[in-house]
Amino acid sequence: MSEQDNAATGPTPARKRDRGEIIGQGGMWLAKWSLVLAAIAVGAWIFGWLIARLWVIILPIALAIVLATVMWPPTRGMIKRGMPPAAAASITLVLSIGVLAGVIAGIVPSVVSQAPELANKTTQGINQVQDWLQGPPLNLQDDQIDNAVHSVIAKVQESGTAIASGVFSGVSTASSLLVTLGLVLILSFFFIKDGPRFIPWLHSVSGGKAGRHLEEVLVRMWDTLGGFIRTQALVSLIDAVFIGAGLLILGVPLAPVLAILTFIGGFIPIVGAFVAGALAVLVALVANGFTTAMIVLALILLVQQIEGNVLQPVLQSKSMKLHAVIVLLAVAAGSSLYGIVGAFLAVPVAAVTAVVIRYIGEQIDLQTIDNEPVSESDTPNIVVDENDALPEGQKA
Repeated sequence: MSEQDNAATGPTPARKRDRGEIIGQGGMWLAKWSLVLAAIAVGAWIFGWLIARLWVIILPIALAIVLATVMWPPTRGMIKRGMPPAAAASITLVLSIGVLAGVIAGIVPSVVSQAPELANKTTQGINQVQDWLQGPPLNLQDDQIDNAVHSVIAKVQESGTAIASGVFSGVSTASSLLVTLGLVLILSFFFIKDGPRFIPWLHSVSGGKAGRHLEEVLVRMWDTLGGFIRTQALVSLIDAVFIGAGLLILGVPLAPVLAILTFIGGFIPIVGAFVAGALAVLVALVANGFTTAMIVLALILLVQQIEGNVLQPVLQSKSMKLHAVIVLLAVAAGSSLYGIVGAFLAVPVAAVTAVVIRYIGEQIDLQTIDNEPVSESDTPNIVVDENDALPEGQKA
């Protein structure tokens, strides 16, 4: 066919796709991703089932990793100065146990002896708040509110009684606690002693490409977890010192116990600070009146604002920060599944999970950039002299 015939006929029109074909392709795409999501959900369920079945083993490992992140810096410092890893790990572990035992010996008797009084004052504070809600100007008389308040009061009283009489009263529970504590200490020793050998070994076993990704992810997870734990400990200590000092100056009873609860609650972000602050306000309300309670509330809000806007940005890098919604959901899920221990471990788990997700996102971005087609505008204009393409004897 000549060029004139081609010009007469014109370009071939594009074939119009049938609606059934388009719907079928969309259905296949939806079916494929539904199967993928279903497989991920089944895998997540199996993973959670395994964690529940192996919780006796996983819990000491998780606590040991958290403890090792705190003990690793002094151990690393001694190793850099020529001390053998076993000796450095032993010294760090013994000193850590001594400090922890001293702190427990100093605060536990006070907490146990004053726990019933704390529960009673909290109950009185809840009753007083209830009276205010039912009086003018609100005049709330809802039976559901009364039932909820009574449930909270009963729970607080039960908690105070349990703390006063000793939570771990059974022999089997005490034995399990001692076994778990022993495993945590032993695992922590080996983690800080032989930890630097683990990543090279894993790299050699998993191969070059996979080992490189595992090494990078594990190093980031370790740095994130260690920075998070140390930062939370420092921030919690600062909060406890300032709030405890304010309670002492205002003459609020049980100030040392409330300061300790503030420090412990700092390791459960948002929820822990809210509970500790609410207890302090209720105790101040019952013991010192409305004015002191409002001052305590203002003090707690001020300290929390300084923590969130000054301490956290300064002491903690942006890569470790999690959105408040993620923190709340993680704490709620951890506490509902594994109680107080789950609430404590929820945010570190969420932090290291965020590290993995960020790394996967980085790798996807790299693959996307590498596979992008190069347009003509992105191609550099290179001017080649014709003489450069000729042999030496033929150049002009």
